[in-house]
Amino acid sequence: MGAESDQDTSRAVVQTYVPTYQRELWDDHADRLDMSRSEFVRTMVQAGRRQIGDDPELATSATPERTDSGDDESLGDEVVALLNEADALAWEELLAALTDDIESRLDETLQELQESNKIRYSGRADGYVLAEES
Repeated sequence: MGAESDQDTSRAVVQTYVPTYQRELWDDHADRLDMSRSEFVRTMVQAGRRQIGDDPELATSATPERTDSGDDESLGDEVVALLNEADALAWEELLAALTDDIESRLDETLQELQESNKIRYSGRADGYVLAEES
């Protein structure tokens, strides 16, 4: 593809189906970020594509990696630190930098919680549930 200015910027509808609870979670998160549902989903998809990194056009080598210092640093402090390193970052780049390893961390945490019998996957519930105490 050519430069961004050469790309077709007309809008197209993308439709998907998700469980109601998931849509409600997305709506709540979008509201907290002062975003529309469409903007939230579009941003999350782009951030996920960058995280996967299998498309060289989506790779953002200019995006500095976030380091977890273990401190309770505010989101504002993290944003300022990222912008201090990169001078300018797009919304998607900031989001990707701030949520860098959440999928891996969640996967590891879910595995640990299952191993310690605190949660289990339920096919009937179509998701994770708290493990029932014996």
